Amino acid sequence: MRVFINDKAVEVPRGARVRDAVAQADHGLAQLLGSGAYVTDAAGRPVDDGDAVGEAGAVFRVVVSAKREGKPRLTKDALRRWPKAELHVHLDGALRPLTMLELARQQGVRLPADTPEALAKAMLVRDAKNLEEYLEKYSITLSVLQSAAALERVAYEFVIDKAAENVRYVEVRYSPLLHRPALTLAQAIEAPLAGIRRAAAETGTKVGLIVCAMRTRPPSESLELARVAAEYQSAGVTAFDLAGAERGFPARDHRVAFEYAAAHGMACTCHAGEGDGPHSIQQALHEVGAQRIGHGTRLGEDPALLDEVIARKIPLEMCLTSNVHTHVVPSVAEHPFKRYLQQGVVVTLNTDGPLTDGITLTDEYFQAHALLGLSADDLARVVLNTCESAFLPEFEKVALVSRVQSELEGGIR
Repeated sequence: MRVFINDKAVEVPRGARVRDAVAQADHGLAQLLGSGAYVTDAAGRPVDDGDAVGEAGAVFRVVVSAKREGKPRLTKDALRRWPKAELHVHLDGALRPLTMLELARQQGVRLPADTPEALAKAMLVRDAKNLEEYLEKYSITLSVLQSAAALERVAYEFVIDKAAENVRYVEVRYSPLLHRPALTLAQAIEAPLAGIRRAAAETGTKVGLIVCAMRTRPPSESLELARVAAEYQSAGVTAFDLAGAERGFPARDHRVAFEYAAAHGMACTCHAGEGDGPHSIQQALHEVGAQRIGHGTRLGEDPALLDEVIARKIPLEMCLTSNVHTHVVPSVAEHPFKRYLQQGVVVTLNTDGPLTDGITLTDEYFQAHALLGLSADDLARVVLNTCESAFLPEFEKVALVSRVQSELEGGIR
């Protein structure tokens, strides 16, 4: 099949590695891989040269670096083997393309493509101009998730996929409100919980379910959701969240729902500082009592608030690629993640939407290493930050941190 290396077309067999394609294009460049050069994809994201090429038409660029210390030293395969945890990922942004096609056929839903490969491309949000446009892709995934069987299936597959990346603990979120009127709120909560239980039993990966109220919906619906969700805490519902278009839809409008959730023992997080400025983070912390912040990318625009977040050890659920796609930051290389980590913020690394952003958690760690320059020790600190920030009972959190720390110290790094 034909692929492109620095705009040069080369023919490689199916199953060929990226380094094979580079060698086909320029033997001299291939010899520099691993010492003075590395490979990126068409979007400028670093690619492990040991990865398979993938599909015909793929575009790669070989970057020759004058700074040896600037090249990636950890491979993507090595990072895949690391024990990891994740706190911010949307179930309706994490479907398998093949599953989407099968669910669409069963339900008579029309999708923008009819093969898994084409659908994966169609679901990417690289052309979005802002958060609001980014969120439009979710209407497509939601169109095939209007049944209990569909929700149970995608929740099961989600956990299986995370376990394959050595994710030891994951919190996955979605809004049961977006599955009405096809399902009641109770049905829309019970279905993914059933899928999660099956997959957790098979894999050993521990999972928490976060329910999201929606900023754009009436506050009365948020309170209704909080009341129903509180009844499922012992069944696996972990926390209450507020998601959706941020600008023009203040969190304070949903304060009563957060107060109900907190009064009934639920942990609370809140999307803020992504589609709007640091005042949105202020509201999330001071007016609705969020214990973690979803994204929090624009925190640094308010130095006093940054100091408070550091002092109170408020975790940020940060998502590198997603923030590029929603134009919160121009590129991963310009993301404030590393700066926040160095300043003492409790930062965690997450995917947000594996399907809609075209990434895995391993990809995010590799980008943090290759583009932001985080060392192995830095990344290990991020893994442990994530475990320590989990919405778990203290004894379970201690066990998780201990297990992951032992694995990291056991030579995986």
